[in-house]
Amino acid sequence: MFESADLRHHVAKVAYKREETALREGLLDAQFDLAAQRRFSVLILIAGVEGAGKGETVNLLNEWMDPRRIHTRAFFQPTDEERERPDHWRFWRALPPKGEIGVFFGAWHTMPMVRRAMGEISDAEFAQAIGDIRRLETMLCDEGVLLLKYWFHMSKDQQKKRLKALEKNPATRWRVTEHEWTFYRKYEQFVSVSEPFLRETSTGEAPWIVVPGADARFRSLTVGRHLLASLRERLDQKPVKTLPDKTPPLIVPADKVTMLSALDLDQPLGRDDYEKELETWQGRLNALVRDPRFKTLSVVTVFEGNDSAGKGGAIRRITGALDARSYQTVSIAAPTEEERAQPYLWRFWRHLPRRGQIAIFDRSWYGRVLVERVEGFCSEADWMRGYGEINDFEGAMVRHGTVVVKFWLAISKSEQLRRFKQREKVAFKRFKITDEDWRNRDKWGVYETAICDMVDRTSTAAAPWTLVEANNKLFARIKVLKTLCGAIEDAMECQGGKKRRKKG
Repeated sequence: MFESADLRHHVAKVAYKREETALREGLLDAQFDLAAQRRFSVLILIAGVEGAGKGETVNLLNEWMDPRRIHTRAFFQPTDEERERPDHWRFWRALPPKGEIGVFFGAWHTMPMVRRAMGEISDAEFAQAIGDIRRLETMLCDEGVLLLKYWFHMSKDQQKKRLKALEKNPATRWRVTEHEWTFYRKYEQFVSVSEPFLRETSTGEAPWIVVPGADARFRSLTVGRHLLASLRERLDQKPVKTLPDKTPPLIVPADKVTMLSALDLDQPLGRDDYEKELETWQGRLNALVRDPRFKTLSVVTVFEGNDSAGKGGAIRRITGALDARSYQTVSIAAPTEEERAQPYLWRFWRHLPRRGQIAIFDRSWYGRVLVERVEGFCSEADWMRGYGEINDFEGAMVRHGTVVVKFWLAISKSEQLRRFKQREKVAFKRFKITDEDWRNRDKWGVYETAICDMVDRTSTAAAPWTLVEANNKLFARIKVLKTLCGAIEDAMECQGGKKRRKKG
């Protein structure tokens, strides 16, 4: 006969096994449906008190589900390669594609909390980090990611008891290191930081789910139930596709003067003067990139402009001044299947250069607020929020020490027609002219509206646009080189000023 306590324990164990079996079946079915639909990805953030069962719970999820479609990543202190890029670069690279599940230990929330608890950053810097995190998570949710955040918690006494039990057992002793005991000794400091952090970053689209960690069965069922319910709710929703009309209405200013129409596109520069200027500015750019101070910077140049405005020629004059090992040219076309399975900015984050390197984007992330807007490839809500997401993206680069230089090469409609016809006649230039170029020309006015909106909303103090009058290709190339050299020189001066202030 069982004693009453033994009986209760036996009944609870049987009930747990019964629910565990049902959860496993439900989660596997949901995972299969997720892979079949490939409409969205799932990203699970695991955080909380050390020793509260985070690792055991994720191991259990891998046991309950198909581990081949669960990508678990643990983020510790950034590696040398990761320190060379903006803070969120390593997280973007690890995002799961649509149809699969990603699990992040120590994601973007961890380092700001640790650094604040250790007194390494101020309240203002912590608030800045919280704002960045909120915007990042909102963007991921807007892109369709199912973002689930679990905070495993226990009291300080429970944590101590848990760590001692793990330490006592030879099979689990390896899991308790000085790292865990350091966090235990600073328990109050971490709680004082984590409580307001959880409040500030728990949003309607991505709330934190607090999981009591003392009881293994309870925490497992809590996470399993919530994960299954969240998956089924999203999977059972019927996809809603709302796209704008293919051609948005043309908005003409009352005075018929736009930012672009006000430019004097025919700037004079003769061939002889051009050759002298080209040698001067290419030499200056080469010297800047070889300057020891350049090793503390990275450069991202963005080339946008009217079709046949001379982007390729301007880019070649930059690369002609550089060692091929110091730069990468990234040509952006329609997204691939791999890129469509990720949030929009993913394919641009992955190409960000390390310090001492230059990335040259021939077309860029501005496709969302230009081509996708005008051609109706995304909804109005998508391209409208695109402005803020782009500013956040560029702001993250600049705060990291990246020099962001953006060029819009502008030509007149008549000059574009002349160049189109010339390209059709010259054999080695025919590949540059396509039916799409002619179709885009038919929407000149609509594109001009989108371009003016883009410049107005994304020309910031940190990453301003440079409008390049490009009817004269020679003038345009020199203006691009001058602007790029000036931006690098300004960044070097700024870096020098920061070092002098630190020494002072």
